[in-house]
Amino acid sequence: MNGDEPREDPRTRRVPPPMGRPGGPPMPPQGRGPDPRYGRPPGNDRRPDPQDGPTVRYNPAPRRGASHVEPTQVMHRGNSGDQPLAYSQTPPEKFPPRRPPPNQPPPRREPPRREQGGHAPTQRPVPHHDGVPPRRNRPPVAPGRQAQPPRRRRKRHPFRWFMVIIGLLVVGMIAAVVHLDNSLTRIAALTNYSDRVRDTPGTNWLLVGSDGRGDLSEEHQQELATGGDTGPERTDTIMLVHIPSSGPTTMVSLPRDSYVSIPGHGKDKLNASFALGGPELLVQTVEVATGVRIDHYAQIGFGGFAGVVDALGGLEMCLDQPIVDPLAGLDLPAGCQELNGPQALGFVRTRATPNADVDRMNHQRMFMAALLKKATSIGTLANPFALWPMATGVAGSLKVDNGDHIWNLAALGWAMRGETVTTSVPIGGFDDTDVGNVLLWDKAKATGFFEALATDQQIPEELLTR
Repeated sequence: MNGDEPREDPRTRRVPPPMGRPGGPPMPPQGRGPDPRYGRPPGNDRRPDPQDGPTVRYNPAPRRGASHVEPTQVMHRGNSGDQPLAYSQTPPEKFPPRRPPPNQPPPRREPPRREQGGHAPTQRPVPHHDGVPPRRNRPPVAPGRQAQPPRRRRKRHPFRWFMVIIGLLVVGMIAAVVHLDNSLTRIAALTNYSDRVRDTPGTNWLLVGSDGRGDLSEEHQQELATGGDTGPERTDTIMLVHIPSSGPTTMVSLPRDSYVSIPGHGKDKLNASFALGGPELLVQTVEVATGVRIDHYAQIGFGGFAGVVDALGGLEMCLDQPIVDPLAGLDLPAGCQELNGPQALGFVRTRATPNADVDRMNHQRMFMAALLKKATSIGTLANPFALWPMATGVAGSLKVDNGDHIWNLAALGWAMRGETVTTSVPIGGFDDTDVGNVLLWDKAKATGFFEALATDQQIPEELLTR
């Protein structure tokens, strides 16, 4: 080396990074067996593979002094020979290739491109990733259809089902009420006429049991012992029921042989008004005789009467003495016993007793109280197999005024379910007239009796007939 030649400044010389430092080429393994990650033995005896890209081999050099600096090595085309890695190159990838996610094609591996001058392109380090579970991709959507959102799990709503059941029950009850209301036979019983009694407080019903036999067959007439056709239809039972604004309900028996004035026909028996003018004339006669305005009207025949009793499964009646009446088909011993439909009908019609019509009115009130008690009992109302036949039997056999409905009848039954005062018109005696033997009212007592009902007051105890 001559003294004229400029000496190379070691500070400007490019020095590769030391071996084994971060960012530099790794130290080659020494004294170890084959590397399982690469599938080849360590060393420099492996031939280059064109598919692996540029390969740079490293040959360790003998140790030199601290003052000696190794010049920068130059890479040749084809990587022939054992040459160290360039400064801008990175060591070969030590990690297994990254697997592509499912349902996606693997990335296309392009052959390495060479830059002009024979140098390999700069390699970038690939970050390491731990094993990540594959993502669950949605199934492909057919063309022309929108992707449906995931179906949410349906929650159970027991309260909603409870409300549905309650709604069905309410709808069923409404349908049953409508059916029963349409089953009623309506007639024109309450009509306006001149000098009609003014409206009185409280609610007043006129209950009538007729002796009509038009809807009975001959076999049924024999079974009920009705005696065949007896001419114009008359009434065997006439009751006035007063439901006050407060207090117990009052049920008054009006004897059918009561001697009263019939509008347009003079004086006659009370049940004769029904035969002469039907329900209209009967209601008008009762209003004129009592001074109480009638608000509702209900009428039942022989067949319907017996059918209601049979629908309830019979009624228990307690008799103080035996009753034998061949005309009514009745032979009952004394004591408590169960009466069926025909027996109950004969019980309320018979006059084969010591007090005749007086006992008959008492039997009718006893029967009506027992009938309403059983019809409105918890056992009947809670049992649809007993309630429905009874309700349909009553609705199918009753005749009511045009303005009456099934809920009016229900209110009547509920009012008579509690405490009820049963009595009859104060009786003054009997008399023979041109229309036969008739029953006379006690005019003095009857005036105060019906005045209490017309003013919605309780009847004085001394005016009651037990």
